[in-house]
Amino acid sequence: MNPQAKLIFIISLLLGTTITMSSNHWIMAWMGLEINTLAVLPLISKSHHPRAIEAATKYFLVQAAASALVLFSSMTNAWHTGQWDITQLTQPTSCLILTSAIAMKLGLVPFHFWFPEVLQGSPLTTGLLLSTIMKLPPITLLYMTSPSLNPTLLTTMAIFSTALGGWMGLNQTQIRKILAFSSISHLGWMVIIISYNPKLTLLNFYLYALMTTTVFLTMNSIKALKLSTLMTAWTKVPSLNAMLLLTLLSLAGLPPLTGFLPKWLIIQELTKQDMAPAATIISLLSLLGLFFYLRLAYCTTITLPPHTTNHMKQWHINKPTPISIAILTTMSITLLPVAPMILTII
Repeated sequence: MNPQAKLIFIISLLLGTTITMSSNHWIMAWMGLEINTLAVLPLISKSHHPRAIEAATKYFLVQAAASALVLFSSMTNAWHTGQWDITQLTQPTSCLILTSAIAMKLGLVPFHFWFPEVLQGSPLTTGLLLSTIMKLPPITLLYMTSPSLNPTLLTTMAIFSTALGGWMGLNQTQIRKILAFSSISHLGWMVIIISYNPKLTLLNFYLYALMTTTVFLTMNSIKALKLSTLMTAWTKVPSLNAMLLLTLLSLAGLPPLTGFLPKWLIIQELTKQDMAPAATIISLLSLLGLFFYLRLAYCTTITLPPHTTNHMKQWHINKPTPISIAILTTMSITLLPVAPMILTII
């Protein structure tokens, strides 16, 4: 792709995200979402592979439908209340339509079907954008309208998202699809707490974005797209593979690592809100996700039993690891000790 064109698309992406996050009016928020969608489409289809074109088409159709629902929801609310302010969403039908629209944009159950397919058809760097920056505007709208939304509906969608994200990721061999189902599972954790403590949702999103960025950049660095490729990648950059093991375990939410921090705080908050059954269910369902993270970790550190593979072992390279990956990896693993400071801020 032409570097100038790529720069324009990236700037448009950041512009759309900024417009949506900083707007109070529904029309401005909708414009930001549309700019975002149009900017990321060329990045998805830049390889001109039929799979990439299919992914771009699916993404466009789903996002266009979701944006139309956002506009319809805001117009219905304005019709009944005379308010175009995002925080003044009070009409019950509008709240229900908006919940569906944001669930479609994020890839929450039952509107999750498009996300794994689109991520599988995109390059790793574009997949990173779809999993992190593209989810920020819908999460922001969810944050701003959270007092008006139905907590029971959000909790149900969250539990089903965590269950499906873990269940569907079990038999996948494509790394991008595994990361897509991982994203759906993490979104369940974010959405279950949005009605009770929205700041925890943002904290969870930031830490998830941090860890996912590390995993995507590492996979891009070692050029691994399938589990079979990952099994032979240890010869290429051994130290990076060893750190990838810890990052994957952090993404799974194991206690000594950064990924445990948001889950710990969310379970604590749910217990305070007398939602111990929901906290227990979502914690048990996250064990499904732990299985495929452990499988990725096994493949990363070649602790699988001996087996034949069609992939040749890759050459060891002396190219230094980018400093950004080193910083992100460190943060993805070691942020748990700052939990008391985060608790005082929240």
